[in-house]
Amino acid sequence: MLLGTAGLSAGAAVDDRFPALLGLPAWARELLRGFRSDLVERLDPVGHWLARGYRFALFPVWFFAIEAVVNGIAHPVLALVAQGYLPGLITSPVVGVLGVLLWLRLQALTRSSA
Repeated sequence: MLLGTAGLSAGAAVDDRFPALLGLPAWARELLRGFRSDLVERLDPVGHWLARGYRFALFPVWFFAIEAVVNGIAHPVLALVAQGYLPGLITSPVVGVLGVLLWLRLQALTRSSA
């Protein structure tokens, strides 16, 4: 679910307007496409490892939860700074809430085994 909503936020403003907020030149679209597809490929085995009960697979899931919470906060803040719409503004609150729910679930999972 999180990967599906994260994919909706890709767009030209990420390539052009976001780097400008940081005083950087526009990013190449190929760079972002390559990063996104590489990330999905690297996360693909995690679901299989979790299904088999490998606890080490929780490590990347923690980073995913943290990223989702930060995403849910950062997109609205950046839209305020840019004084306009940025891709991801609509979906980021959903991703943020799902990230918090995942965070809480991970805390329960890791706390119960300690």
